[in-house]
Amino acid sequence: MTDTIDRPGPVRLPAAERREQLLGVALESFAAHGYHGTSMNDVAEAAGVTKPVLYQHFASKKALYTELVNELGAVLEQQIIDAVSEAGGPRQQVEAGFQAYFRWATTQADAFRVLFAERNRTDRELAAAVTKVESMIADTVASLIRVEGLSEAERDVLAYGVVGLAEATSRRWLVEDLGSGTDADEFAETVAELAWSGLRGIHR
Repeated sequence: MTDTIDRPGPVRLPAAERREQLLGVALESFAAHGYHGTSMNDVAEAAGVTKPVLYQHFASKKALYTELVNELGAVLEQQIIDAVSEAGGPRQQVEAGFQAYFRWATTQADAFRVLFAERNRTDRELAAAVTKVESMIADTVASLIRVEGLSEAERDVLAYGVVGLAEATSRRWLVEDLGSGTDADEFAETVAELAWSGLRGIHR
């Protein structure tokens, strides 16, 4: 007679903990393989659950990705808000905001890659999820731009320029792997100085 081996099923977790676990596994999968290179089956296997369990929490891969992007964006926005609220003046606020952004990007590289993956911009729904995050951050930045004579629309455009500067320099930082020889906070100060010099030079 052949002995049979009982294989343990997935560990039961409370719904909230399971959801966070699945989001964490999805983050690693999307960061490593991209949205289109990751399947729901990949996420389920990596999480040690069945696909039906995964689908209980997320109706589709797009729903899973959107939820993940929203959560990552909320964390990034809150870190920037917290850093800026403790700064003493406009220049210190710009510097603190860039430092918070850079610190997040360099210590949470997987999250940055998922949130700002260029290859996902071609999909309208995926791009919309990322645009929503960028809008939240830009709104925060816009509230810090205090230049007399600027219209609200002009202030918003400048805010997107500042966000674009932070995103582009962070992306290049990761590509060049500067973390091995350059301090992120010090480099953030350099980028903040660039942004501050531009904002300070605006006169109406």
